[in-house]
Amino acid sequence: MSLMGEADNERARAERLPEGSVIAVLLAQHARIREQFAAVQVAPPAQRQEPFDRLREMLAVHEAAEEIVVRPVSRKDAGAQIAAARNDEEKQAAKVLAEMEGMDSSSDEFAARLNALAAAVSEHAEHEETEEFPALQNAHTDQELAALGEKLLKAERTAPTHPHPSTAGSPMAQRVAGPFAAMLDRARDSYRS
Repeated sequence: MSLMGEADNERARAERLPEGSVIAVLLAQHARIREQFAAVQVAPPAQRQEPFDRLREMLAVHEAAEEIVVRPVSRKDAGAQIAAARNDEEKQAAKVLAEMEGMDSSSDEFAARLNALAAAVSEHAEHEETEEFPALQNAHTDQELAALGEKLLKAERTAPTHPHPSTAGSPMAQRVAGPFAAMLDRARDSYRS
């Protein structure tokens, strides 16, 4: 299935869930991330940087918030092995994103790395949707899932906007270093605008 087809599927699944549920929020974000990958992939090489910057920020914020809010809960509900695997995937994605930030976005190497990252992120989302989300849904009431959704959105407001491989994959490191890294990222972003 194409990125856009998968995005449509995730958006439809999110709409069937109670509004504000952490699962609905994450499914909608997965759909937007897939759409942003597609936007970078179809952009002319000389115009990839801006859509990539939006993608990079979306991924950095999304993954940091997942690690802080969702992963500790899924560790209990889905199991430590599943949570650890998702954290490891996020750490690997952060490394690739950080490397891509320093690359010429119009290069063929960048395009190849982008395609590989899109495939890895897609696989990661599928693991979350098939392994973590059902466990969360089965272990929590709609009200608890809505409370987790609120926590997730709150964590995103103070999450880093650039990948930080040294803290990625660690909920504790994200909690401790994330707000400081976010402050520095947002300052850096304001100078680039």
